[in-house]
Amino acid sequence: MMKFTKQDFIFLVGGIIIYVVDIGVDFWVASKYFCQGQYSWSILILSFRGFSSLITQIFSYEWFKNDWEGTDTGKLKWIFLVHLFQCGIFIRYWFALKYGCQAAFRQNSGGDASETDPPNFIQKQVIDIVTDINMLRVFKTFLETTPQLFVQIYIFMEHSKNNFCQYAAIFMSFCGISISTVDYQVSLRKSLLHKDEFHVLPKLVYLFYKLFTITSWILSISLITLLSVRSSVILLIFLWICGFTWTLKQHTTFCKSMKMEYLYRIVVGIILIFTFFNIKGRKTKYCISIYYATHTVVTLGILLVYVFWKPLIIKGIVFIIVSILTVLSLVLGIIFLAVYYRHFHPTAYCRPQAYLDEVDGEAEQKDRVKTSRFQNFLMP
Repeated sequence: MMKFTKQDFIFLVGGIIIYVVDIGVDFWVASKYFCQGQYSWSILILSFRGFSSLITQIFSYEWFKNDWEGTDTGKLKWIFLVHLFQCGIFIRYWFALKYGCQAAFRQNSGGDASETDPPNFIQKQVIDIVTDINMLRVFKTFLETTPQLFVQIYIFMEHSKNNFCQYAAIFMSFCGISISTVDYQVSLRKSLLHKDEFHVLPKLVYLFYKLFTITSWILSISLITLLSVRSSVILLIFLWICGFTWTLKQHTTFCKSMKMEYLYRIVVGIILIFTFFNIKGRKTKYCISIYYATHTVVTLGILLVYVFWKPLIIKGIVFIIVSILTVLSLVLGIIFLAVYYRHFHPTAYCRPQAYLDEVDGEAEQKDRVKTSRFQNFLMP
């Protein structure tokens, strides 16, 4: 297992700051729309915020309950109340800062010490805590940040109004997506023994792959929405059904209870609307090829509809700029995807092949408790 360094601690503090600022920006943008009489946009933004917060609190509390099983029930009641008031993530950040400070700034003279020694135990503690935080932030990114980015871009194209409020919301959305995707990969590499260290160049390549493909897809959906809101909603629902169905066929085993497992699969279905994730840790060359080939066909089809139909919905210059950005982002995203999977994607997967070949059952349930949660979480 890798070490939690001073640089990791600095990024952790930066992540907390951005998380708090993001909350403030959401309420600021919602209040601006409300004051302007655009109640639907205000309610929609707050709905994304509320829905993502509810889901992350549910998973966070469930993980606390699993980790603290058999301990003092009084602690769990206190934890439940904190999560009930939508503040569970801050408890996790507090634990991360507490153990992170010790792990990053405490000198470990025993380089060959066992995992049970205090310094190494603290290292494991903080890596597990930060891993949980980054898993929750992945949920938040695709349940709130990415949909909000789509809404902001749609509003910008529909009304062609430039104001600082919109720019701030779009900027914070991009920051949220960037940090959560990279931090997710960093935590994945640190928490799993079979993963290589995630250096600066792979981080950048992975970041650009995700950002460009997601940006292109969001612009495409925004163009559909300009043509017909109903068509956009139908497309998103159809994509979620496809993602959810695929998740069911993968027989995921992330949660200990089936109720939580189905909630997890619902969330993964939403994530798959915007980007691809391997949810079983297996090779998915054909799946990822089909996924992005479908995105490419749909994106080009949308642009062709605009070219031949020529609706007077948005100004010509705006459409040209959006079209160029959409195609350019798609091409660059596919290039970075190919580079990442060709040169930087780890060849060793997180679980031994013997574990991969096991049938879902009680033995697998026991393994899940003993190993890191990332053993059954989303793979890159």
